[in-house]
Amino acid sequence: MVVNTEKIAGLVHQLLVELGEDPQREGLQKSPERVAKALDFLTSGYRTDPETLINDAIFTQKTNSMVIVKNIEVYSLCEHHMLPFFGRCHIGYIPTGRVFGVSKLARLVDMYARRLQLQERLTEQISQVVMDSIDAQGVGVMIEARHLCMMMRGVEKQNSVMVTSSVVGTFRDSAATREEFLSLIGNRSS
Repeated sequence: MVVNTEKIAGLVHQLLVELGEDPQREGLQKSPERVAKALDFLTSGYRTDPETLINDAIFTQKTNSMVIVKNIEVYSLCEHHMLPFFGRCHIGYIPTGRVFGVSKLARLVDMYARRLQLQERLTEQISQVVMDSIDAQGVGVMIEARHLCMMMRGVEKQNSVMVTSSVVGTFRDSAATREEFLSLIGNRSS
């Protein structure tokens, strides 16, 4: 699907009018086109296929040790207010003979984050695609994020951080595995 940025720009122009702005004033003349291009980029995850993104960057490796990539930057838009939320994503998995090329995990995070999202859904989508793509023994994903819909409107709580986790396989079944993951990402639960 190709995004109709010209139509989106027209809608943004109309929105500016409805907000009481003059879309012809100097600072806003190109804003509708800029917003349309930004939204095209910020929602590009809808137009990306996980298998194509992974592109065979899964490699045979005889190991069953935990693999962790932490502090992956996350930028997304909440689906309720279309305002940004941002933070860090930590991914851990225990392979069964196949591992990801490390950059692919960050690219998967970006792919799902570049959609209108709920942080809870984003966390689960990432854990499920990692689990399914390499048939891992288990996967743990944690996201810590700040939501501008909560910080700059509504309750206006600037220091709030939402934490979500999704654990599947051995990460769900084994308290020791979960504890190792939390310890290694720096969020020991005890």
